Formats: sequence, structure tokens, C-alpha cells
Amino acid sequence: MTNPAERLAQQIGFIVEADRLKGVLRQTLVIESRRQENDAEHSWHLCLLVIVLAEHAEAKSLNLLRVLKMVILHDLVEIDAGDTFAYDTSAMVGQHDREARAADRIFGLLPADQAAEFRAIWDEFEERKTPEANFAAAVDRFQPMLLNCLTEGAAWKRHGVTHDRVVARNSHIATGSAPLWDYAEKMIQAAVDAGNLAPKPKG
Repeated sequence: MTNPAERLAQQIGFIVEADRLKGVLRQTLVIESRRQENDAEHSWHLCLLVIVLAEHAEAKSLNLLRVLKMVILHDLVEIDAGDTFAYDTSAMVGQHDREARAADRIFGLLPADQAAEFRAIWDEFEERKTPEANFAAAVDRFQPMLLNCLTEGAAWKRHGVTHDRVVARNSHIATGSAPLWDYAEKMIQAAVDAGNLAPKPKG
């Protein structure tokens, strides 16, 4: 059994490694300064969404602590794997394998019991088979759409993303929260109407 001093040292080592998430930049821009959001900010924002919007989850009895653990832990793998833009199909090839290897290394810095717990939470989020995972995934998809809509679709325009691709990528939000998806659909259409998101190509 790991002695307490060694256990604490492992935990602090993991916390120090997690600080690197602040340097992983996303394609999404923050509303006020229009700079790129970093992954740590994204994770914090997701936690806030979970706390504020939990009443809109499809499942009326959620383990909110577990949802919060999912949204704070799931992007840590991007320390190694980097952020993959949601609409970059070429970059998505092999994404899960890259992130799974990163999960092994990063969570493996922890004492064995916590490493196993955190990895199980990461896997649960990835598989989206539980009410907690479905709601965590819903807010994870909603948050960047909200920022894109409030920054005149900057990331969408930069990458030539169209309305149909946004809908296809994000419609599973309804599994975790139908009201949130209803809100998102109206928000996305408003972005099209404002010229901030290209409509579906004709033909």
C-alpha cells in the first residue's frame, strides 16, 4: 500500500500536470476579448453550465457530482492529444486512440484507486450510455455553439462550417436535454439568419 506521503506526492504531481491544460487552445473564441478559449476555461464553463442547467436534464435524478467530475476530467487528455476541432474530419481519425493513450498516462500519475476511478469516469463520458454522460455531453456540445453564436460565428466561418454540419454534430444534445437542444436549434437558425453560419449547400 502506498504510504500517505507518497500518495500525496502523486496527487500533487497530477495537479501540476493538469495545469498544462491552461495552455491548450481551442478554436472557440471567448465572448469579450475574442481571443481563443483554452481548455481549462472550457472545463470551468462546463461545470457552471451543469450547475445552472441541471433542472433541464432529461433524467430527473442525476448524480451531479459525477457529471461535474466528467466535465472537469474529460478534456485533460488534450494535454497530450491536443484539441481536435469538432468539424475537422481528418484530425478526428484516430482521435479516440490518441486520447485513450493520454488518459492512461495522465490518470496513471495518480494513486491506483484514483487512477482507476478517473479513467472509468472518462470512459463513461466517451461511451454516453448513462444519464450523467448524456447530460455532460449535452453541455459540452452546447457551450461552444453558444460562444460561436456570440462571436459572430468566427470559428465556423474560419473553417467553412455549414448549418447542416452543426445540426448533425450536435443533435444528440436532445438525449441529455431536449429543452437545451430546442434552444440550440433556435440559436443556430438565428446565426444563419444573421449571416454568421452558412446555410446547407444546395444540391
